[in-house]
Amino acid sequence: MNFSEYKRLIFSDLYRLEGCANLRKLLRHVILGEAYQYIFWMRTVRYLMGCKLYVKILFYPLARIMLRHVTYKLGISIPSDTEIGAGFYIGHFGGIIVNDKCIIGDNCNLSHGVTLGQANRGKMKGSPKIGNNVYIGPGAKIVGAVQIGNDVAIGANCVVTKDIPEHSVVVGIPGVVISDQGSVGYINRVDYDAVL
Repeated sequence: MNFSEYKRLIFSDLYRLEGCANLRKLLRHVILGEAYQYIFWMRTVRYLMGCKLYVKILFYPLARIMLRHVTYKLGISIPSDTEIGAGFYIGHFGGIIVNDKCIIGDNCNLSHGVTLGQANRGKMKGSPKIGNNVYIGPGAKIVGAVQIGNDVAIGANCVVTKDIPEHSVVVGIPGVVISDQGSVGYINRVDYDAVL
């Protein structure tokens, strides 16, 4: 990841939260923010891992310490090497666990208590792949090599263990598709490319 990609990611995440993205808002959320603070340090650690050695030696240890600090403070565990698209949004912090082999698309909303976990056996062995514009409600669990299509809304406390087609609304244990309305209305402020 180069610096322009890193900058686009952190400002697209900020835009999803605030509706605007500038240096003043960035500093405010990095210092005083909660869930965005975690996203910022996670993205920064990932960026610094690919930097030149002298930059890595100077800044990587500090970024790593800050990420560890906010991990414990906020109760969020998303490894920095997890592949996450632009416009990542965490509505509320606490109890969010994501396996490092998960792939998360653009404009994904995670709520508190969400788990994206790995299955170690069976036909769904592996980790989830989440599409673009996906809303994952509070307490939802997605386990195994599940493919979640684009524009999907997953309800609160839903347990998903099977593939979900695009534009679906999923609820229950196990998750059942109840509508084809998708995530319309749940995913907002996705026009950051026109603004940034």
